[in-house]
Amino acid sequence: MNKTRSLGADRHVARILASVRAVTRSFGTALATPTEPSAPLLADARSRWLRLLPYGIAVAFVASLLPVTVTVLLDDYQVNGAIAGALATAQTAPLLLAVTRPLQAWWIIGVADVAGALVMLASDGVDGRSWPWTPMIVVGYLALMLALGLREPRRTLLGVWLATGAAGFVLTAVAPKNADGIHILLFVLSGGILLLTAALRERGDAERRSAAERARSTLLEERARIARELHDVVAHHMSVITVQADSAPYRIPDLPEAAREEFTSIAASARESLAEMRRLLVVLRSEGTEGERAPQPGLDRVQQLIEATVRAGVPAELSLAADLGDVPQAVDLSAYRIVQEALANVVRHAPGAETRVSIRSDDGWLTVLVVNAPVAGRHSPLEGGDGTGHGLIGMRERVRLTGGTLDTGPLPDGGFRVAARLPLTSKTSLTSKDVS
Repeated sequence: MNKTRSLGADRHVARILASVRAVTRSFGTALATPTEPSAPLLADARSRWLRLLPYGIAVAFVASLLPVTVTVLLDDYQVNGAIAGALATAQTAPLLLAVTRPLQAWWIIGVADVAGALVMLASDGVDGRSWPWTPMIVVGYLALMLALGLREPRRTLLGVWLATGAAGFVLTAVAPKNADGIHILLFVLSGGILLLTAALRERGDAERRSAAERARSTLLEERARIARELHDVVAHHMSVITVQADSAPYRIPDLPEAAREEFTSIAASARESLAEMRRLLVVLRSEGTEGERAPQPGLDRVQQLIEATVRAGVPAELSLAADLGDVPQAVDLSAYRIVQEALANVVRHAPGAETRVSIRSDDGWLTVLVVNAPVAGRHSPLEGGDGTGHGLIGMRERVRLTGGTLDTGPLPDGGFRVAARLPLTSKTSLTSKDVS
């Protein structure tokens, strides 16, 4: 009976030791894995000064801590001058590296801090003074914790925090009479900073992921919407092909039998393609929605958009070329939607701004231009507002699918311009990647 209990206890202890080894190995891997150099904080900021701010803060810490550390090591802890300079440099200069590689900086500073504690202990200058960490070490280390917390994953941060506590408690165990409790203070403060900064970073990451998912969802919705609209355009052409192929034997006298069979085959293929397109439309259509029954709009209805915009309080005028030539239906629809989205953004973000819409054709291209004047205290229609971005995403997708170009941006006077060039001949930009 006792032997059975002993075997059970041994297995339980073995499982505990295995778990401890696994956790230790996990922390060791996290601390030993070099982090890839990453962009510094605020790298995406529009202001050049904000982008340089992390480097400025790091330089300020090094410039203030380095000379003070050297002086304190020399005067208070009686450390040799060369050794004091080397230790102070190793304890502070890596803060510059922490802007982009905080984990590597932590290794350098951590080793330097432990070495400094041992050197101070050996110099017999720690009586009545802070040990194992000096106040300068605490300040520099907490700044390093801030950089780590904003960069590294939770497992790495936990390993750093435990290593910080272990180093302090091991050193104080070696010389307990010289310890003054500052290692406990550093352990608590570093844990608090790591916890707070990690929470802030994870919240920011979640917001960025949410924004990226919203942008992707918006893009997919716009693509499905465009595909549903283009279905009517393509279906019209396929219907014309079917009618022409079916009527060819009656319209063309003395048509050879082989040609009759060819036209019959063409008509059958066109009908099959129409049926497949209807099935595709069912897939693209959102659940619980019905397809549009009205004909797809085109440039002949742009004047109605202008009138609706004027009724909404935006003074708008239209310049539409009298002869645009033969405008393909897909381009006709895309041009209408671009004007519609641009005017909607003006109404939403720049109400009351004078707006001009110009549509003309030149050298095989249809040019659509929407320009609005500035409005005091308002953002540009497509930049800096609180909209979902549907308008700009929709414009870009339509222009891309027709093989055209889109140029949007603020004007020097504070207004905004949307300029699209759409080909009047087939220049689709679809590739095998787009189809897949």
